[in-house]
Amino acid sequence: MMDRVLVVDDDVELCELVAEYLEPEGFSVDTADDGLEGVERAAANNYAIIVLDVMLPGINGFEVLRRVRAKSRTPVLMLTARGADVDRIVGLELGADDYLPKPFNPRELVARIHAILRRTQVISETAPVSSSASETLTVGDVRLNTGARTAHRGGELIELTAAEFDMLAELLANAGRVVSREKLAESALGRPLAPLDRSVDMHISSLRRKLGSEVSGVERIKTVRGAGYVYTVLSAEC
Repeated sequence: MMDRVLVVDDDVELCELVAEYLEPEGFSVDTADDGLEGVERAAANNYAIIVLDVMLPGINGFEVLRRVRAKSRTPVLMLTARGADVDRIVGLELGADDYLPKPFNPRELVARIHAILRRTQVISETAPVSSSASETLTVGDVRLNTGARTAHRGGELIELTAAEFDMLAELLANAGRVVSREKLAESALGRPLAPLDRSVDMHISSLRRKLGSEVSGVERIKTVRGAGYVYTVLSAEC
Protein backbone atom coordinates (compact mmCIF):
# COMPACT_ATOMS: atom_id res chain seq x y z
CA MET A 1 0.00 0.00 0.00
CA MET A 2 1.37 3.40 -1.00
CA ASP A 3 2.02 6.04 1.65
CA ARG A 4 -0.13 9.11 1.03
CA VAL A 5 1.42 12.56 1.23
CA LEU A 6 -0.47 15.84 1.46
CA VAL A 7 1.34 18.89 0.05
CA VAL A 8 -0.20 22.20 1.15
CA ASP A 9 1.26 24.99 -0.99
CA ASP A 10 -0.23 27.57 -3.35
CA ASP A 11 2.70 27.22 -5.77
CA VAL A 12 1.21 24.90 -8.41
CA GLU A 13 4.53 24.31 -10.15
CA LEU A 14 6.21 23.37 -6.87
CA CYS A 15 3.42 20.90 -6.06
CA GLU A 16 3.81 19.29 -9.47
CA LEU A 17 7.58 19.07 -9.00
CA VAL A 18 7.19 17.48 -5.55
CA ALA A 19 4.73 14.93 -6.95
CA GLU A 20 7.14 14.20 -9.82
CA TYR A 21 9.85 13.25 -7.32
CA LEU A 22 7.69 11.51 -4.71
CA GLU A 23 5.54 9.28 -6.89
CA PRO A 24 8.50 7.23 -8.25
CA GLU A 25 9.48 6.72 -4.57
CA GLY A 26 6.19 4.93 -3.96
CA PHE A 27 4.14 7.84 -2.57
CA SER A 28 0.66 8.93 -3.58
CA VAL A 29 0.49 12.75 -3.54
CA ASP A 30 -2.54 14.95 -2.86
CA THR A 31 -2.31 18.73 -2.94
CA ALA A 32 -4.14 21.69 -1.41
CA ASP A 33 -3.52 25.27 -2.51
CA ASP A 34 -4.83 27.12 0.54
CA GLY A 35 -4.81 26.67 4.28
CA LEU A 36 -8.46 25.84 4.84
CA GLU A 37 -8.44 23.17 2.14
CA GLY A 38 -5.30 21.76 3.73
CA VAL A 39 -7.03 21.44 7.12
CA GLU A 40 -10.07 19.79 5.53
CA ARG A 41 -8.02 17.29 3.55
CA ALA A 42 -5.86 16.47 6.58
CA ALA A 43 -8.96 15.78 8.67
CA ALA A 44 -10.70 13.69 6.02
CA ASN A 45 -7.81 11.44 4.98
CA ASN A 46 -5.15 9.25 6.54
CA TYR A 47 -1.83 10.74 5.39
CA ALA A 48 1.60 9.38 6.24
CA ILE A 49 3.00 12.93 6.28
CA ILE A 50 1.99 16.51 5.49
CA VAL A 51 4.32 18.91 3.67
CA LEU A 52 3.15 22.37 4.72
CA ASP A 53 4.18 25.81 3.48
CA VAL A 54 4.12 28.73 5.94
CA MET A 55 2.84 31.35 3.49
CA LEU A 56 -0.65 30.36 2.35
CA PRO A 57 -3.84 32.13 1.28
CA GLY A 58 -6.79 31.87 3.63
CA ILE A 59 -5.04 30.86 6.84
CA ASN A 60 -1.27 30.55 7.15
CA GLY A 61 0.70 27.38 7.69
CA PHE A 62 1.02 27.96 11.44
CA GLU A 63 -2.74 28.01 11.88
CA VAL A 64 -3.05 24.92 9.67
CA LEU A 65 -0.47 23.16 11.87
CA ARG A 66 -2.26 24.27 15.04
CA ARG A 67 -5.57 22.84 13.81
CA VAL A 68 -4.00 19.62 12.56
CA ARG A 69 -2.17 19.11 15.87
CA ALA A 70 -5.42 19.58 17.81
CA LYS A 71 -6.72 16.36 16.25
CA SER A 72 -3.77 14.40 14.87
CA ARG A 73 -0.13 13.44 15.36
CA THR A 74 0.46 13.07 11.60
CA PRO A 75 4.08 14.05 10.90
CA VAL A 76 4.45 17.54 9.44
CA LEU A 77 7.39 18.92 7.46
CA MET A 78 7.27 22.73 7.29
CA LEU A 79 8.51 24.69 4.28
CA THR A 80 9.96 28.04 5.38
CA ALA A 81 11.63 31.00 3.71
CA ARG A 82 15.42 30.77 3.74
CA GLY A 83 16.78 32.76 6.67
CA ALA A 84 13.38 32.94 8.42
CA ASP A 85 14.56 31.56 11.78
CA VAL A 86 11.48 32.86 13.60
CA ASP A 87 9.19 30.85 11.31
CA ARG A 88 11.18 27.71 12.02
CA ILE A 89 11.09 28.24 15.77
CA VAL A 90 7.33 28.86 15.73
CA GLY A 91 6.74 25.81 13.54
CA LEU A 92 8.76 23.54 15.83
CA GLU A 93 7.04 24.93 18.92
CA LEU A 94 3.64 24.19 17.38
CA GLY A 95 4.61 20.59 16.74
CA ALA A 96 6.28 20.40 13.32
CA ASP A 97 8.60 17.40 13.01
CA ASP A 98 11.18 19.17 10.85
CA TYR A 99 11.55 22.07 8.45
CA LEU A 100 13.11 22.69 5.05
CA PRO A 101 13.99 26.18 3.79
CA LYS A 102 12.87 27.33 0.34
CA PRO A 103 14.18 27.09 -2.30
CA PHE A 104 15.13 23.46 -1.77
CA ASN A 105 16.49 20.55 -3.77
CA PRO A 106 13.60 18.10 -4.36
CA ARG A 107 15.94 15.23 -3.55
CA GLU A 108 16.53 16.79 -0.12
CA LEU A 109 12.76 16.95 0.41
CA VAL A 110 12.46 13.24 -0.43
CA ALA A 111 15.31 12.44 1.97
CA ARG A 112 13.69 14.47 4.79
CA ILE A 113 10.35 12.72 4.26
CA HIS A 114 11.97 9.29 4.36
CA ALA A 115 13.88 10.24 7.54
CA ILE A 116 10.74 11.45 9.33
CA LEU A 117 8.75 8.39 8.30
CA ARG A 118 11.51 5.98 9.36
CA ARG A 119 11.59 7.56 12.80
CA THR A 120 7.83 7.86 13.33
CA GLN A 121 7.07 4.38 11.98
CA VAL A 122 9.68 2.80 14.25
CA ILE A 123 8.11 4.64 17.19
CA SER A 124 4.60 3.42 16.39
CA GLU A 125 5.71 -0.18 15.80
CA THR A 126 8.10 -0.66 18.73
CA ALA A 127 6.89 1.57 21.57
CA PRO A 128 4.16 -0.17 23.63
CA VAL A 129 2.38 1.81 26.29
CA SER A 130 3.99 0.74 29.55
CA SER A 131 5.11 2.21 32.82
CA SER A 132 7.75 -0.34 33.69
CA ALA A 133 10.83 1.00 35.45
CA SER A 134 13.06 -0.41 32.71
CA GLU A 135 11.50 2.08 30.29
CA THR A 136 11.97 5.11 32.52
CA LEU A 137 14.74 7.70 32.32
CA THR A 138 14.99 9.98 35.36
CA VAL A 139 17.46 12.79 35.92
CA GLY A 140 16.68 15.25 38.70
CA ASP A 141 13.12 16.54 38.33
CA VAL A 142 12.65 15.18 34.80
CA ARG A 143 11.28 11.71 34.08
CA LEU A 144 10.68 10.15 30.67
CA ASN A 145 8.72 6.98 30.07
CA THR A 146 10.08 5.73 26.75
CA GLY A 147 7.34 3.14 26.32
CA ALA A 148 4.41 5.51 26.81
CA ARG A 149 6.51 8.41 25.40
CA THR A 150 5.47 10.72 28.22
CA ALA A 151 7.58 13.40 29.90
CA HIS A 152 7.16 14.83 33.40
CA ARG A 153 8.95 17.60 35.22
CA GLY A 154 8.38 17.68 38.94
CA GLY A 155 5.36 15.42 38.45
CA GLU A 156 3.81 17.74 35.85
CA LEU A 157 3.14 16.38 32.35
CA ILE A 158 5.16 18.26 29.70
CA GLU A 159 3.94 18.21 26.10
CA LEU A 160 6.86 17.46 23.76
CA THR A 161 6.98 16.91 20.02
CA ALA A 162 8.36 13.57 18.79
CA ALA A 163 11.70 15.14 17.91
CA GLU A 164 11.94 16.95 21.26
CA PHE A 165 11.18 13.73 23.13
CA ASP A 166 13.85 11.77 21.28
CA MET A 167 16.40 14.55 21.73
CA LEU A 168 15.69 14.78 25.46
CA ALA A 169 15.88 10.99 25.80
CA GLU A 170 19.34 11.03 24.19
CA LEU A 171 20.49 13.80 26.54
CA LEU A 172 19.12 12.10 29.67
CA ALA A 173 20.60 8.73 28.70
CA ASN A 174 23.97 10.50 28.50
CA ALA A 175 23.44 12.97 31.35
CA GLY A 176 26.70 14.58 32.42
CA ARG A 177 28.33 13.76 29.08
CA VAL A 178 28.49 15.86 25.93
CA VAL A 179 26.24 14.71 23.08
CA SER A 180 27.21 16.09 19.70
CA ARG A 181 24.74 17.98 17.51
CA GLU A 182 25.34 15.31 14.84
CA LYS A 183 24.33 12.53 17.25
CA LEU A 184 21.21 14.44 18.30
CA ALA A 185 20.21 14.95 14.66
CA GLU A 186 20.63 11.25 13.92
CA SER A 187 18.71 10.07 16.98
CA ALA A 188 15.94 12.69 17.01
CA LEU A 189 15.54 13.68 13.35
CA GLY A 190 16.64 10.45 11.72
CA ARG A 191 19.05 12.20 9.35
CA PRO A 192 22.58 13.60 9.20
CA LEU A 193 23.05 17.20 10.25
CA ALA A 194 23.48 19.38 7.16
CA PRO A 195 25.87 22.35 7.03
CA LEU A 196 24.29 25.52 8.50
CA ASP A 197 21.35 23.41 9.76
CA ARG A 198 20.07 24.90 13.03
CA SER A 199 17.21 22.49 13.65
CA VAL A 200 18.96 20.81 16.60
CA ASP A 201 19.63 24.19 18.23
CA MET A 202 15.98 25.18 17.78
CA HIS A 203 14.74 21.96 19.37
CA ILE A 204 17.13 22.51 22.28
CA SER A 205 15.84 26.06 22.66
CA SER A 206 12.27 24.73 22.78
CA LEU A 207 13.25 22.09 25.37
CA ARG A 208 14.82 24.77 27.57
CA ARG A 209 11.65 26.82 27.35
CA LYS A 210 9.36 23.90 28.19
CA LEU A 211 11.51 22.38 30.95
CA GLY A 212 12.88 25.59 32.41
CA SER A 213 16.32 26.84 31.48
CA GLU A 214 17.72 26.24 35.00
CA VAL A 215 17.41 23.64 37.74
CA SER A 216 18.55 24.54 41.26
CA GLY A 217 20.19 27.65 39.82
CA VAL A 218 22.27 25.65 37.32
CA GLU A 219 21.80 25.69 33.56
CA ARG A 220 19.77 22.57 32.70
CA ILE A 221 21.07 21.94 29.17
CA LYS A 222 24.52 23.43 28.64
CA THR A 223 26.00 24.36 25.30
CA VAL A 224 29.54 23.11 24.85
CA ARG A 225 30.84 25.29 22.08
CA GLY A 226 32.14 23.32 19.14
CA ALA A 227 31.15 20.00 20.72
CA GLY A 228 27.39 19.80 21.41
CA TYR A 229 25.13 19.81 24.46
CA VAL A 230 25.21 18.26 27.91
CA TYR A 231 22.33 17.68 30.34
CA THR A 232 23.41 18.80 33.81
CA VAL A 233 23.71 16.26 36.61
CA LEU A 234 23.78 17.91 40.01
CA SER A 235 26.33 16.56 42.49
CA ALA A 236 23.61 15.09 44.74
CA GLU A 237 22.45 12.92 41.82
CA CYS A 238 25.86 11.41 41.11
